[in-house]
Amino acid sequence: MKQTQLQRVSIAITSTKTSLIALGILFSLSGCNDSQPTNKLATEAAVINVTAENTASKSLAIWPQLTPAIAKDPALEANIDALVAKMTLEQKVAQMIQPEIRDITVEDMRKYGFGSYLNGGGAYPNNDKHATPADWIALAESFYQASIDDSVDGINIPTMWGTDAVHGHNNVIGATLFPHNIGLGAANNPKLIEKIAAITAKEVMVTGIDWVFAPTVAVVRDDCWGRTYEGYSEDPQIVKTYAYAIVEGLQGSVKGDFLSDQHVISTVKHFLGDGGTEKGIDQGENLASEQDLYDIHAQGYVGGLNAGSQSVMASFNSWHGVKNHGNKYLLTDVLKDKLNFDGFVVGDWNGHGQVAGCTNESCAQAVNAGLDIFMVPTAAWKPLYENTIAQVNRGEISQARIDDAVSRILRVKFRAGLFEKPSPVNRPLSGKTELIGQASHREVARQAVRESLVLLKNNQSLLPLKPNVKVLVAGDAADNIGKQSGGWTITWQGTDNQNSDFPGATSIYAGIDKLVTQAGGKATLSVAGEFDPQQKPDVAIVVFGEEPYAEGNGDIDNLEYQRGDKRDLALLKKLKAQGIPVVSVFISGRPMWVNSEFNQSDAFVAAWLPGSEGQGIADVLFTKPDGSVAYDFVGKLSFSWPSSPQQTQVNVPLAQDNSAQAQADYQPLIPYGYGLTYQSASTDAVTLDQLSEDNFSATQTLEDLALFERAVKSPWSMYIATNNERQGLSSSVANNSALNIRTMDRVVQEDARLVSFNGSEQGTVGLISNFPRDFRAYSKGDSALSLSIKVLQPVQKPLWLGLACEGDCRQQVDIAKLVNAKLGEWQAISVSLNCFAGEPMDFAKLVSPFYLATEAKVELSFSDVVIQAKQGGNTIQCQ
Repeated sequence: MKQTQLQRVSIAITSTKTSLIALGILFSLSGCNDSQPTNKLATEAAVINVTAENTASKSLAIWPQLTPAIAKDPALEANIDALVAKMTLEQKVAQMIQPEIRDITVEDMRKYGFGSYLNGGGAYPNNDKHATPADWIALAESFYQASIDDSVDGINIPTMWGTDAVHGHNNVIGATLFPHNIGLGAANNPKLIEKIAAITAKEVMVTGIDWVFAPTVAVVRDDCWGRTYEGYSEDPQIVKTYAYAIVEGLQGSVKGDFLSDQHVISTVKHFLGDGGTEKGIDQGENLASEQDLYDIHAQGYVGGLNAGSQSVMASFNSWHGVKNHGNKYLLTDVLKDKLNFDGFVVGDWNGHGQVAGCTNESCAQAVNAGLDIFMVPTAAWKPLYENTIAQVNRGEISQARIDDAVSRILRVKFRAGLFEKPSPVNRPLSGKTELIGQASHREVARQAVRESLVLLKNNQSLLPLKPNVKVLVAGDAADNIGKQSGGWTITWQGTDNQNSDFPGATSIYAGIDKLVTQAGGKATLSVAGEFDPQQKPDVAIVVFGEEPYAEGNGDIDNLEYQRGDKRDLALLKKLKAQGIPVVSVFISGRPMWVNSEFNQSDAFVAAWLPGSEGQGIADVLFTKPDGSVAYDFVGKLSFSWPSSPQQTQVNVPLAQDNSAQAQADYQPLIPYGYGLTYQSASTDAVTLDQLSEDNFSATQTLEDLALFERAVKSPWSMYIATNNERQGLSSSVANNSALNIRTMDRVVQEDARLVSFNGSEQGTVGLISNFPRDFRAYSKGDSALSLSIKVLQPVQKPLWLGLACEGDCRQQVDIAKLVNAKLGEWQAISVSLNCFAGEPMDFAKLVSPFYLATEAKVELSFSDVVIQAKQGGNTIQCQ
């Protein structure tokens, strides 16, 4: 779930806003522009121009007819029907609106009676990162009381609060943080997963919250995806088993303590195919066949629904050209009718705004497709509420569809006991702050850390280490709880955190230091690997890895670790050159190409993102004082390890495709299911010495990348801007104070854009993504930005062709002389990407791969914007 606006959180990407305003772009992930009239311009940065017709063949026979985990209760259904019959249309639509805590007041809740609300990642009561559990409870209580106050809206249906508690109650200071899903998948222990989910439910309920947006049941196919660590495994069977376990842990057993006062409502997400997008692009296009959609991507839903999950979250991605938030076939025909899901479908963060023809403020298509709750952060909630009412009154949405959505919401509320439970402040677990980060909870997390570790290399049985040694602990992740915890940790991206933000937690170094000191050894921390020559260490443990990220901010274009900046490799080489045995502990949200780092390591441990209990790593690396093994490695790779940076899709063949050819095509560096133990014989080990360090960049085959060719290509969207505002486009005609833009026909219908700049101020038209994208492969090659353009009259001022990246960076080239040379005719212009290189451009974090900007009064047309993999002979070069 895209959780926060850039202007609201203090993460690295915030500087993008400032730099892009200078460019004429107001870049905000929510993209809300309240000054724009409803239904005219899209307010979501990720509006994708796609056709409304799904090109995939469809066959409902592929999908099983599931038996609902909870049988319909006639008395409950009668209560639902009676309540719905008494509700006004306004009250019904309010049940379908889910705003965010930063965008509504208690009085808004009293007036409208929203069915639910949420806090996004990086959102806290009173906008205070260090809000106490008491602050969370107070907010829950105030919204609850307002929701049941019928003095204004005439109805007293209790609201419910949803939160992303994806590896513990990760928005709350002091909570227990478990390993992210990728590590839990390596543990392959469903009973442990159920226990983790039950603990998470308890810590969530301490703060008065009813509903958790978990589990993520994505089956990842391309490890370039920035959400890879949210997947348990590339094997759908592990995901299916885990989905059942975590739903049962969160909600309780349908045969026992289901949704008791010890449990919360769960959400299986994101429906459907989010882990299978092309090139691993977040919110991108899934082109799987329907059979693969079921066999691979739907298994987590089979598991979760069989355990009785009461909500399903729609996914941002498209399936064969149709955004899932507007896909009736998937949301209604498959999920509700064939899989017999009778809970509610909730949207993701303004995901309805990405449906063709929709904006954040208006989307009848999503309701008609089967969406029951709009997740609508920002001020867009109010026009969306008003527009939805108007659409029902005009017959664009049927009253029956509204009644169905509201009935589903009420069904879950009745099943969860929200009508009978006391208010949040008076619930059994509410305010029991001793449960937040309780020692017994941390012990379970510590166990999960131990079981998630995968031993990939152990030359000469270096591990386990005896604890009475001199150990140097190096690397920038060694004493960094935020880095070891990854994204979705206090802040959305997991950045801007200090160790002091994790009371009760333990860094990896702190766990090592405590264990070694107690055994009479000595642990020395030096991030840079420095030590007193008179106290040469017996061994070095180097803890390094990826910086935290969430969602599309983690998308990359290949799997090479620290491409172009091998500082961690330099540290390993330095220690090896001094004759010190090196144990590498690799922190990452996915397998990565680390051949060079393998070569410089005597032992190598994939530690994933272990969370708050870093001492679990020391538990396994060291023996007991008497030399006996304390805890052996049990983790096994739930993701195959790549043999090259470009091998981003390396997935073990499924049982139904276990052919000789499939096996022959499966060529990872380290296979799925691999993991050494202290009992492993040397013959069991994959040889990870003297590996090739050729990253194949020189021979990498790139294809032309169309950005705007007949239509805007996903994940880009078109915008227009002035120096003060940016607007996404969902209409064929739009304007701002600097320009007018409309679609036009060049070769086929609407394959070009006609832009009239009025010369009053700088205007900009371009393409943008809601997350930074990785273009390093193109920037290192012989690539160019090309477009077709036609200008009718001379351009008297600079016409800038440019690119922009995250942070305060952009590069641009004046093409006015070029276009003036051929007035009145279409011409192709190709500019080497080298022209846009140099400080401060960062091709790893490109947010706008194309824009045109000018202060001139001029009318121009453009089409066919492409990143050419290979420059042509007429490509413009720059000194």
